[in-house]
Amino acid sequence: MANWVNSSVFYHIYPLGFCGAPMLNAGGEPVNRIKKISEWIPHIKEGNFNALYLGPVFESSVHGYDTKDYRVIDRRLGTNADFKALCEELHENGIKIVLDGVFNHVGRDFFAFKDLQENEYTSQYKDWFHVNFSGTSPYNDPFSYEGWQGHYNLVKLNISNPEVADYILKSVEMWMDEFGIDGLRLDAADCVDIEFFKKLRSFTKSKNPDFWLMGEIIHGDYTRWANNDVLDSVTNYECQKGIYSSHNDKNYYEISYSLNRQFGNGGIYKNLTLYSFVDNHDVNRLASFLKRPEYLKNCYTLMYTMPGVPSVYYGSEWGIKGERTSASDAVLRPSLDLDNIPDADMDLFNHIKELGRLHAELLPVQVGDYENILIRNEQLVFKRSCASGAVYVALNLSDHNAEVGFNITGACLVDRLAGDKQYIPQNNYISINMPPFSSMILEEGNAAKVAPQVEEQGILIGRMYKHFKGNTYIVLAIGKNSETMEDVVIYQEPAGEKKVWVRPLSMFSEEIERDGRKFKRFTLID
Repeated sequence: MANWVNSSVFYHIYPLGFCGAPMLNAGGEPVNRIKKISEWIPHIKEGNFNALYLGPVFESSVHGYDTKDYRVIDRRLGTNADFKALCEELHENGIKIVLDGVFNHVGRDFFAFKDLQENEYTSQYKDWFHVNFSGTSPYNDPFSYEGWQGHYNLVKLNISNPEVADYILKSVEMWMDEFGIDGLRLDAADCVDIEFFKKLRSFTKSKNPDFWLMGEIIHGDYTRWANNDVLDSVTNYECQKGIYSSHNDKNYYEISYSLNRQFGNGGIYKNLTLYSFVDNHDVNRLASFLKRPEYLKNCYTLMYTMPGVPSVYYGSEWGIKGERTSASDAVLRPSLDLDNIPDADMDLFNHIKELGRLHAELLPVQVGDYENILIRNEQLVFKRSCASGAVYVALNLSDHNAEVGFNITGACLVDRLAGDKQYIPQNNYISINMPPFSSMILEEGNAAKVAPQVEEQGILIGRMYKHFKGNTYIVLAIGKNSETMEDVVIYQEPAGEKKVWVRPLSMFSEEIERDGRKFKRFTLID
């Protein structure tokens, strides 16, 4: 897992629609429409997003998922130089970049398929596809071929062919070297040969150990794709559906069941950081799914605080609507004017901004364990905890005030969503009166607000430090070696196996030299 992902909040843009590109690629000179994303960087930062997932940007004939050339930016968006300038600007602003990798299929204008059309069984590329020369295609080609899910404008690649795999890997290498991308979202990952994903992982991690691979998976066991051999993460469609359905049905039992099944004690995805979202370019906008707009804030609070890396689809931070039709997804992928968002819900945007700020500040929300505390049809309380502390998330979807109560062991709870209002337990029990359609993010024993930050020997206890090789750890305490009385630092992995380590303080704090450069062995993460 790439270390930067745990502290990330993604902003998702579908570039062709967002930038107002024509529906069809008619050729001609490139037009630098991609610069529009640059104009939105202040908004992205204001929303406390620090990673950008971009839908297809490489040359295609129509919608981006019918690739024409993997190594050229779509002329409707600009040139490679235009896109490189954007990537550099994003990185200068501290924003990571993840691109759409569409490797299951290509468009009919892809160079290898065009050669197949021209040369038929003598084509050097005939084995790049699943071709049968004894039939014809729905497009009257003198051969039949496999299309993705029956869509013959999307020609399935024979990704198990070493020549095809090598071509794709060399293309990815270009994106990494030329544009400095930080990861890939793998389209239709359930249709792609897993052995190819293993090659892709090995290749990208050898170039950049922090490179992130996330697959689009709708159904099935996520661990088949998200594991130490294949991909780092997959899309959490189970909880995407559970979030809006729980609110519409006034049934928090649904989403709490899924979250506990996935991330609770013994959860099947407990050690994974899945990609969390409430809508995207393929499904109806959340504001169109929900029966009541009052549910929007709670949905986003839930999505930001559940285990996983949160993502917001462009425009949804203002609660815009959009429903796909049987004929087109275009309404889900509009061009938006930043200065004129129709029916913009600024209160929702401000709520999402605050959620992003708190996600960056609260380590338990990033990497903590999950535990259900209180479940009712219209109220839910769950706990996120790690070595650095605990956070309780409380939700009330009812249209009236609701009392929620539960046991705690800390000195107090501080509502980080409501001006750090404090709640003091009585006999280790908290009772809180929640307003209608409200949510709370309650930090237990908030060190920043309740007690001074603890520092020992120049080391901050309970804070995250990054090792020079890239791994991150939480400092638990400063101790003593019982034999030598030497000071030692006790620190723990924040996720995964959560192993605890001990190292001499002098070594933990020292400056080392590698390849002619000097730097600290461990660096405090702000």
